[in-house]
Amino acid sequence: MSQMTIPVATPPQLAPSRRALIDSRYVAPLFITCILLVGQLTFGILESYPRTLLAIGTSIAAELILGRLMLNKWPHPASAYISGISVGILLRSPAYWPYALCSLISITSKYVLRVKDRHLWNPSNFGVSAMLFLAPATVATLSIQWGNYLLPMVVIWILGFLIVWRVRRLHITATYVVSFLVFALLRSWILHEPWQSEVAPITGPMYQLFIFFMITDPKTTVRSKLGQCLAAFLIAVVETALRFFQSVYAPFYALFIVGPIANAVEIWMDSRRNLSSAEAVAKG
Repeated sequence: MSQMTIPVATPPQLAPSRRALIDSRYVAPLFITCILLVGQLTFGILESYPRTLLAIGTSIAAELILGRLMLNKWPHPASAYISGISVGILLRSPAYWPYALCSLISITSKYVLRVKDRHLWNPSNFGVSAMLFLAPATVATLSIQWGNYLLPMVVIWILGFLIVWRVRRLHITATYVVSFLVFALLRSWILHEPWQSEVAPITGPMYQLFIFFMITDPKTTVRSKLGQCLAAFLIAVVETALRFFQSVYAPFYALFIVGPIANAVEIWMDSRRNLSSAEAVAKG
């Protein structure tokens, strides 16, 4: 083609696919890396670069080793990279070992806690929740706000919107955000607190990862659109209940509780349908 001086239409079957230019598996890692860079350069959201790199390295290494040992194949590292970078951003600890251990727990949960070839928990949510419960004296989570600077928050929201829109999960994020805002108003009314203080957490960097990556994870959400919206709503319900008991890590624990229950119910319903179909075929 390069030798031709006259443009010639490429036959449809030979036309290069635009999607092939960038493997779809790299899209989410690229976006979350942009979120990390924006957050770090504007507000310094990372505990340190070495700790984040340790989390990412451990996550990818665990994915490759476990995938090879348990599935007899080399898995693509994109998912592990997202888990590792999420751990690196969300976790706060003066020590290094929690970052490695959290990543290891996160990835291991994908291969151990499975039902009918599906893992029930979002890996990074499982790892972070486990660390918060098991080592509360050593581990905390990212909780700083974006302050009064609107531009970084807008950049993060645009990037996050593009991610969930591309994977057709925008309705999950929208359902959760609307539910959160409504329940924030309810908490404000019941607790006699300013509405702004109840809404403020969702503007923090922790929540950006939560609403754009954790609750929308295609591998750990139910399949039906209605079920996805219902699960997002129930996460907001459980989070609100936990906030009444002053739970600092309410969103993580809410997803930890609701996510696997929703997946387990769907797996059970699928089994019932398959059994009914098999019985119908046998009778027919």
